[in-house]
Amino acid sequence: MLVVKSKIKEHADGLNVAGDFANALDKEVEVMVQKACARAKANGRKTLQARDL
Repeated sequence: MLVVKSKIKEHADGLNVAGDFANALDKEVEVMVQKACARAKANGRKTLQARDL
């Protein structure tokens, strides 16, 4: 898991966080990282950079 549940709660502005939210967010982040990896590789780099997002 890439996402830390306790950190989500810290940033939720006092809202309750459903149990499935962290898993859904984790999947979204995983997709973002995979796309960023593909972009970096396509540009001949081995380092992920903010611009890959």
